[in-house]
Amino acid sequence: MMKKLYRSRRDRKISGVCGGIGEYFNIDPTIIRLAWALFAFTFVGLIAYFIAAAIIPEECN
Repeated sequence: MMKKLYRSRRDRKISGVCGGIGEYFNIDPTIIRLAWALFAFTFVGLIAYFIAAAIIPEECN
């Protein structure tokens, strides 16, 4: 079965993007959130987050 990337419904702070990425790569979402926070200082990170929130579908179950 192929893995798919979804926004998390269980582990979400804003829209579930970091939680979904953490589940997909099987790592702690806190690490993803910290990396994203550092990336957000470049302003490109904020735009990338909102694009990811719009593109990545929400988990169905």
